[in-house]
Amino acid sequence: MVSGLNVAINVLLLGALYSLIAIGFTLIFGVGGVLNLSHGAIITVGAYTAHTVASATGSPALGAVAAAVGGGLFSVALYKGMIRKVRHNPVTVLILTLVVSIIVEQVMLIVFGSQALAVSGLISGRPEILGTRIGANRILVFGISWIIIGALFYFVNRTRTGKAIIATSMSEKGAALVGIDSEQIYTYTWIIAGVLAGLAGVFLASFQTAAPLMGRTPLLLSFAIVVVGGLGSIKGSVIGAYLISFLDQMTVTFVSTRLAGVSALVVLVAVLLVKPEGLYGRELVEE
Repeated sequence: MVSGLNVAINVLLLGALYSLIAIGFTLIFGVGGVLNLSHGAIITVGAYTAHTVASATGSPALGAVAAAVGGGLFSVALYKGMIRKVRHNPVTVLILTLVVSIIVEQVMLIVFGSQALAVSGLISGRPEILGTRIGANRILVFGISWIIIGALFYFVNRTRTGKAIIATSMSEKGAALVGIDSEQIYTYTWIIAGVLAGLAGVFLASFQTAAPLMGRTPLLLSFAIVVVGGLGSIKGSVIGAYLISFLDQMTVTFVSTRLAGVSALVVLVAVLLVKPEGLYGRELVEE
């Protein structure tokens, strides 16, 4: 019999990870107005980078750092090499990022094979909290995720570069009039989104496994979360992540494990029909 406490803990822990998965996706939309369908592929790149480095060095921490760096480099290379030239054409960006996602999947299948690979957690152990055994790695991921989310909120709302990101998301022409280099801001945004996706990849793989097609579910989750929260809203992504996490855990726990992820699709359809702008509209951040 699963207790309400277990469900609450799972919602709390998974919500933080879901937030991290979705924020990079919504950040790119908030600033550039485009949907990055290669977001799941970058998560996959992060997971396999972590596996490769951790296997070579014996250090999961170095693997996580490598995942963040690898995700950031992959993302900025994608932007500089392809997206920058067509960023004012959302349909072209959709097609290009979808193609990149498929290519990454095929490369991973060729290089690593179809078998799922285990990725070590940052720490081991299962401490008891309120009478419930919880993986220490899950607790650490929760803490790191919220530190990153808090730091990102501070960066965007309180720093000069962060405020330039807000200005660019509101109006590229208006930002240019006050001396903001929009090209530089787009580059920063893609790097940040890539770093977040890379970290999300290693965290997700440490809960499950790394597999060539592992990025598809996070991409679907990201899309559902940002639609619920409001495309472009970081705060909305966090709230949407916890809403999706809650509904998913309730469905899996009390209905059927086979319906994992279905609740996200149901909510996505409902929001698109009833409130297409989501909970917090199009804003990038809110004070």
